[in-house]
Amino acid sequence: MGRVLIIGAGGVGTVVAHKVAQNADVFTDIMLASRTKSKCDAIAKAIGGDRIKTAQVDADNVDELVALFNDFKPEIVINVALPYQDLTIMDACLKAGVNYLDTANYEPKDEAHFEYSWQWAYQEKFKEAGLTAILGCGFDPGVSGIYTAYAAKHHFDEMHYLDIVDCNAGDHHKAFATNFNPEINIREVTQKGKYFENGEWVVTEPHEIHKPLNYPNIGPKESYVIYHEELESLVKNYPTLKRARFWMTFGQEYLTHLRVIQNIGMARIDEIDYNGQKIVPIQFLKAVLPNPGDLGENYTGETSIGCRIRGIKDGKERTYYVYNNCSHEAAYKETGAQGVSYTTGVPAMIGAMMFLKGEWKRPGVFNVEEFNPDPFMEQLNKQGLPWVEVFDGDLEL
Repeated sequence: MGRVLIIGAGGVGTVVAHKVAQNADVFTDIMLASRTKSKCDAIAKAIGGDRIKTAQVDADNVDELVALFNDFKPEIVINVALPYQDLTIMDACLKAGVNYLDTANYEPKDEAHFEYSWQWAYQEKFKEAGLTAILGCGFDPGVSGIYTAYAAKHHFDEMHYLDIVDCNAGDHHKAFATNFNPEINIREVTQKGKYFENGEWVVTEPHEIHKPLNYPNIGPKESYVIYHEELESLVKNYPTLKRARFWMTFGQEYLTHLRVIQNIGMARIDEIDYNGQKIVPIQFLKAVLPNPGDLGENYTGETSIGCRIRGIKDGKERTYYVYNNCSHEAAYKETGAQGVSYTTGVPAMIGAMMFLKGEWKRPGVFNVEEFNPDPFMEQLNKQGLPWVEVFDGDLEL
C-alpha cells in the first residue's frame, strides 16, 4: 500500500521500525535514516528479513533530505528525530512533495520554548501543495488528543475540565536517567508550569502544583502540573474547555538530581568556553548520561497515561477516564525498547497507517484531534496499546 521513510534511530525510531515491519499489508517499502547509519543497520538487522533499507542523512540539511526523499520516493515521512529538526524536515517534504508526520512540536535550539505557531504557519504551504502534515502523533502529544477527540465525539455534549495524567512507575535501576533524549527531557521538565483556565494561561513556578493521584494497577504517585504542548491545540479545538492541565509523575530522587543539575549549571543551553572549545553544558551532560535507548533490558514496571474529563452529556454532569497501561518488560520483549519509547513509537506508526489507508488524508497542517479518532482507537487495541474506559468514577481532580 505505501512507502514510508522513518527519520531517527533512537528508542522511538526503533519501535516505529519494528511496528511498520509488522504491518506489511500497509507498509510495503520501508527506509530508516539517521545521522549515524550504523544505528539504522543494527535496528534493521534486529528486525531481519531484509524488510528495511537504511540510509545516512543529516536532518538539519534540507538539500540532503530532499535528495534522499527524491531517491526513495516515500509517500510519508515519520519524523522521530529531534524537535529542533521539524522545520527542516517539513521544508524538505514541501520541496520533494512528501507527506509528513511527527511526534513532538518544533522548538528552537537556543531557547526552551514550546509552541505550535512555527508549524501551524505551514498550513497554507501544505494545503497548496496538496500534502498532509500530521503534528504530535506520539502518546502525549498524540493519543492524549485522540482520547479527547473520542470523548468529545461519543461521550460528551460539552467537555469542561480536561486533565492529562502521565505516570511512569517503571524502574530502570540507574541512579539518574531520562526516558527519552536527555537534552529535550531536561529542557521540558525544568520549565515553568502552565495550564489553561477560564480563557487564560496561568503560569506557575516549576513543579509548584502537585498532589498524589491514583493510577490503575500502580497506586498513588505524586503528580506535578507541567506545561505540555497538546494543551495549546486542545483548548483551541475544544473551546468549551474551562480548564486543561497536564500532570506528570516524578520520583523525589529524580527531582533532587534535576535540582542539582540546574544549580551547578549543567542544564544550561547556551555555549560556554571550555579549554578553548565551545560546548553546551546540557549537550555534554547528554553524552555522559545513560542512553535512553539502552534502558530497556532491565526496565521493570509500567507506564499509565490517560485523560480524565468532566463535562455534560444529555444535560447531566458526567466524568470519563480513558487510559493505557504499558509494561516496560513487554515492550522490550517485542521491540528491544522500553515502554516510554513504545508508547510514542506505536502511535506514530498508526498515524502513518491512518494516512496511507486514506482515513487521515487532508491537505494542510493538522493536530491529531482534528481527524476521526475511531479508526485510530481501533488500531491502538490491535497494535499493543489497549485502552480502558471508566465512566462516572472519582477523577481526584
